[in-house]
Amino acid sequence: QLPTGLYKKVLVILHDSVLPYMNEPTLMMDFLTVAYGIGGAISLLALNGLFILIHQHNLEYPDFYKKLYSLLDPSIYHVKYRARFFHLTDLFLSSSHLPAYLVAAFIKRLSRLALTAPPEALLMIIPFICNLFRRHPACRVLVHRPGGPADMSEDPYVMEEEEPSESRALESSLWEIQSLQNHYHPDVAKAAAVLNQSLSEMEDDISGLLELSAYELFDKEVKKKAVDVPLEFEQVRGLFGKKNDIFAEHFSLD
Repeated sequence: QLPTGLYKKVLVILHDSVLPYMNEPTLMMDFLTVAYGIGGAISLLALNGLFILIHQHNLEYPDFYKKLYSLLDPSIYHVKYRARFFHLTDLFLSSSHLPAYLVAAFIKRLSRLALTAPPEALLMIIPFICNLFRRHPACRVLVHRPGGPADMSEDPYVMEEEEPSESRALESSLWEIQSLQNHYHPDVAKAAAVLNQSLSEMEDDISGLLELSAYELFDKEVKKKAVDVPLEFEQVRGLFGKKNDIFAEHFSLD
């Protein structure tokens, strides 16, 4: 039993400052699997160590993807370790051997949570979802379902279901991304509109978007060159505006 703060400090450095120097890194299996089951930020931080044990030391974790799926909640787009989490999630979902129902569940859950995400997170998660479609063509039925959302009286996807195989994600459609095409931020709307066209074979590089912040978005908008937009059809004449303006009728400059 460790205090939460100490848990986080240990897990932040475990994958690069501890595991590489251990003669038997597999001794950390129990510690990491328990930490992964705690939830919240501790589970996110445990992913780094688990990734090393799974890929380099043949750790078998039967419910790994179920737990990863359960970590997707509204806070995932706001946490301090967002970049690290999505980098690892991208790696875990990169295998072409994953079943379509599992990847579809992740796509659908990320899309549903995106409805309340900030713009800087959306500019990262939309290319992330597009990459999943490129790797797993069987999931494209979510975008190209005949009739789309109009043919469904309600979305069959079950957001509350903890088991990805029972979420019915493959029966649904991606109306959430279609909704984001009307987002108030023009860059988000433009990014979401990509799914209206056929996706290229080349995956998007999301490494530069993982740590995108609201400050960077604001700074980019401020530095844009202003374009003069005409606001009046008739040119202003004199101090009080147009010729028949009510001010011009009752006041003069004499």
